[in-house]
Amino acid sequence: MLLLCLLFHLYFLLVSGGDPVPDDCLACICKVESGCKMPNPVCRDDVGSLSCGPYQIKEAYWIDAQEQKKKDDGGRLGRSWKACTADWSCSEEAVQFYMKRYATKKRLGETPTCEHFARIHNGGPNGHTSSSTKPYWKKVKNCLN
Repeated sequence: MLLLCLLFHLYFLLVSGGDPVPDDCLACICKVESGCKMPNPVCRDDVGSLSCGPYQIKEAYWIDAQEQKKKDDGGRLGRSWKACTADWSCSEEAVQFYMKRYATKKRLGETPTCEHFARIHNGGPNGHTSSSTKPYWKKVKNCLN
């Protein structure tokens, strides 16, 4: 049984490319952030700084994701923050690399869940501990259900 579980986990990692955020969770984050409006994602003023694209990514978030991508594979996330957030696949990749940086079992002390991903996406690296991200998680959770 243990071998079967390990094989399933390995298969999941290969199929998903090792991305930490499951597709259903990612889709709900997108829906809550922007309604997944593409190809013309908007940038909005959000607490004094711009958030852009289907995941409403701030420049600092993109920079953190970019640093993780460089560390992992030496690559880049688009030509710039705005170019990345205007591209669906680059935006998704930015979310995944941000989570690879901040939503890790080692950092959280437990296996990350969609709640961790959503609250970190909304509130930054320590968003999972902030009560201000609970209403955001409720929206994502409602989408999942």
